[in-house]
Amino acid sequence: MWLSWKLLMFLSLTGCLSDYSEAVPGLPTSYAAILRIKSGSSSLASFNTKNRPRLSSPSLGSVSSPGWRGSTQHYHSPTNLYHFSETFKHDESVDYGPVFVQEPDDMIFPTDSEEKKVSLNCQARGNPTPTYRWLRNGTEIDIESDYRFSLIEGSLIISNPSEMKDSGQYQCLTTNMFGSILSREAVLQFAYLGNFSGRTRSAVSVREGQGVVLMCSPPLHSPEIIYSWVFNEFPSFVAEDSRRFISQETGNLYISKVQTSDVGSYICLVKNTVTNARVLSPPTPLTLRNDGVMGEYEPKIEVHFPYTVTAARGTTVKMECFALGNPVPTISWRKVNGHNPSKARLRKSQAVLEIPNVQLEDSGMYECKAENSRGRNVFRGQLQVYTYPHWVEKLNDTQLDSGEQLRWECKATGKPRPTYRWLKNGVPLWPQSRIEMINGVLMIHSVNVSDAGMYQCLAENKYGTIYASAELKVLASAPSFPLNQMRKTIIVTKGQEVVIECKPEASPKPTITWKKGDKVLRENKRITIFPHGSLRILNASKSDEGRYLCQGVNVFGSAEIIVSLSVKEPTRIELTPKKIELTVGESIVLSCKALHDSTMDVTFYWTLNGQPIDFEKEGGHFESIKAQASSADLMIRNILLMHAGRYGCRVQTAADTVSDETELLVRVPDLISGDMESAMAVELNPWVEYEFRVVATNKIGTGDPSAPSRVIRTNEAVPKTPPANVSGRSGRRHELVIAWEPVSEEFQSGEGFGYIVAFRPNGTRGWKEKMVTSSDASKFIYRDESVPPLTPFEVKVGVYNNKGDGPFSPIVVICSAEGEPTAAPIDVKATSLSVSEILVAWKHIKESLGRPQGFEVGYWKDMQQEEAAEKVKTEGNESSILLTGLEGNTLYHLTVRAYNAAGYGPPSTAVHAATKKSPPSQAPGNIMWIQDGSHVSLGWEPVRPLANESDVMGYKVLFRQEGQSNSQVIETQKTSAVVLLPDVGVYIIEVCAVSEGGDGTASPQIRVPSFSGGKVTSAQSTLHVLSTSSSSITLLLALMVPSTSW
Repeated sequence: MWLSWKLLMFLSLTGCLSDYSEAVPGLPTSYAAILRIKSGSSSLASFNTKNRPRLSSPSLGSVSSPGWRGSTQHYHSPTNLYHFSETFKHDESVDYGPVFVQEPDDMIFPTDSEEKKVSLNCQARGNPTPTYRWLRNGTEIDIESDYRFSLIEGSLIISNPSEMKDSGQYQCLTTNMFGSILSREAVLQFAYLGNFSGRTRSAVSVREGQGVVLMCSPPLHSPEIIYSWVFNEFPSFVAEDSRRFISQETGNLYISKVQTSDVGSYICLVKNTVTNARVLSPPTPLTLRNDGVMGEYEPKIEVHFPYTVTAARGTTVKMECFALGNPVPTISWRKVNGHNPSKARLRKSQAVLEIPNVQLEDSGMYECKAENSRGRNVFRGQLQVYTYPHWVEKLNDTQLDSGEQLRWECKATGKPRPTYRWLKNGVPLWPQSRIEMINGVLMIHSVNVSDAGMYQCLAENKYGTIYASAELKVLASAPSFPLNQMRKTIIVTKGQEVVIECKPEASPKPTITWKKGDKVLRENKRITIFPHGSLRILNASKSDEGRYLCQGVNVFGSAEIIVSLSVKEPTRIELTPKKIELTVGESIVLSCKALHDSTMDVTFYWTLNGQPIDFEKEGGHFESIKAQASSADLMIRNILLMHAGRYGCRVQTAADTVSDETELLVRVPDLISGDMESAMAVELNPWVEYEFRVVATNKIGTGDPSAPSRVIRTNEAVPKTPPANVSGRSGRRHELVIAWEPVSEEFQSGEGFGYIVAFRPNGTRGWKEKMVTSSDASKFIYRDESVPPLTPFEVKVGVYNNKGDGPFSPIVVICSAEGEPTAAPIDVKATSLSVSEILVAWKHIKESLGRPQGFEVGYWKDMQQEEAAEKVKTEGNESSILLTGLEGNTLYHLTVRAYNAAGYGPPSTAVHAATKKSPPSQAPGNIMWIQDGSHVSLGWEPVRPLANESDVMGYKVLFRQEGQSNSQVIETQKTSAVVLLPDVGVYIIEVCAVSEGGDGTASPQIRVPSFSGGKVTSAQSTLHVLSTSSSSITLLLALMVPSTSW
């Protein structure tokens, strides 16, 4: 016994240390959104808002509460995101105050780490580039005076850190010309594990049937440690059951009823959760007294959770309760005045109540009851769930004119309710004569330049503090104008309206004065000065020409712009000829002449039916001819029918634009003998108005057309043209929707035109007819509650007018509307398959749904509203779908509804399913093995999953010959296994945990040789240890180690 303990102690001190474990993500961080504007006046014109969002702190805050919150404090570095407007994001000229990109995180530094440096990260963005200082416990660190401190791009590096000198709370202070902001607090703690006292522990002697508590009395340590107990020799660990319990609060081993098999030596093994260092206590012998067997007695609760348990929302709560007693007591749990949370689980033979993802509604009184045939014992304690502060409303960057009032409000939620503090440039802000602070509201009356700077609102409760920052920019500047507005000339024509802009940038708002020449302008019926400073002149004339000066003045100075106004005669245009009728194949020239001010240039543009003429693409029919500076011609050659239309000429000058149009008619000649004085026009449409012209032609050419005849309307007649494209349309249930293209007016043949809609169920004889009296109608809806969905009808549509009925269209078959589904799918079930997959299955009632086109599955997270649900559709009569890409360890709500062309049916009742937790990220640690010929006996430490990981269901041992890809697998629920290596060669062995979320991380590979025919004897057996620090230790023992001892 003593020999085993000595060996285990030696291993723990020399080879069982591991590297610092991977950091566990900490509290979630939020984002930052800023929009900055340069203080110079040239940028202010583009900045048309006074309030801009700036988010620069974690959404749950930087926890500043005293004490430690467990090994998960080594957070990943948060990253704040910045959203600039597209105008400014790449503009280095935009100036703004500092905003954190990265803030320091809580850090636990192992004292035995080979890395002799601590890095506290801090990075900020700003223009000019910010500088950095650091505070420890509220006092600035003099980096220059201590060689151990260095600063790299804002991050603080501490070389050879010391717990005595360096532990404490750190903050980063970043500064540029606009002010300073202070980061959240980051706590630096040192991790270590001392040794047990070497003093021999006395034997504990009890009667059989009596309960016993074996004390661990752990050494000094930081932070938390994990307890386990070894029975007699390593790795024979004490297995916990209803009779034996190891408290992770006290570290003690509790045996409710001692049996003969319990006699032996017990060693307490403790492990640091950060460094993975382990030490073992001296053995405590447990013996039985020989003065009889202990009789039965009622339970006595020896270990229980505190009277008040506090936990952060979203964490996992574990409450312990274990009792001594004979017979062995049964432990049960209940929530007083309520039901146990459905997600609660009982661990360690019901000695531990575990509540994952604890919420506020889980708070309350919990009762643990220990009971046997002799009686019972009860303990009650209160679970209190708290929440870190969380922002509801943050600050916005703000710029104000000098003398205006600032009002900022920040709101946060949390339990307990947060209180608020304010900082200006990293220093506490206190109420003063102009400054008020009430319940998260900051008001500064009549701001001035001294109030400008960086402000931070702190929301805090006893469990944490969060920061929100914003910049206050107080504008106090003399008026100024952009360079491109300083001098300009405006040219207008007589009678036009003139607007001359004058908008200087200034703070406070300047007073505007206008002058023409040396005289101050006065407002009258024609002249108006707008409140924003611009000048308007109505009905401009030559007398308005001249030099105009606009001057802006405020308390800081003045500025002015000068504008020259020139008034010209309006341009006129002459386009000839005015109206032309040509025969196909002829040519013509259109002439456009501009009458304009001789001091201005003119430009000509030609259009056809309002569209610019493309002279390159018109096949040579068009040519633009510039006859002189003030005129232009358009040549149209070999005219086609397509060239008929409205031709426009547009003339543009620096002052105005004018245009005119002429109409070109193109005809195809219909020749009649020259001695005829009348002709008959035939095959005209009934009830249509016509006008006629006559053109004389001979071999010399064609004369001008006659004046148009009077308008003549042909007589009415029965219509001959039925509607085209008769078809069906979607509609509501029990509706037959019939649509067609309306008959144009020229084919309606008379007054009183309408439609006759005839229809009958397919296979019947009699037609049902309905009259539609509107000539413009294109649809008819017939509704009959007795018509089932999708009933086929034969349909035709005819026409009529006052002269009689015309023809019907060809018969087509149209189905009545199917309508949207009326019933929700039933028997909806959701089954979690993996970390990211949920299988959804359902049944549908065919009689109720009619003909669904498919189904739509909506799903959303527990913390979301149904309106935010994501949707995925199936097609046809699918009755299941596999949802993929989901978040692990997340509760989803799901509904299913049918759909078709008419719309969606009602959704099913929501069902719920939670995706599996991810597999354990921890690999089996400290693997030990002994080889006996072709047999390899393996042992390893159990994997302890994190709160957000799946429970371990067992282990897989994978082994393969080197050079091969296929592995053989041995599955076991123990932390040991024996592997038979069948062939000669080198084998690679790995071990991983198995969980419902999948296989966990595999251990480092072990290389083991297998020898043919040989056998390693007991005296030659070698114990190999593979620690989680990837260092192997091989001890050749000069003692007999039985191959079956573990």
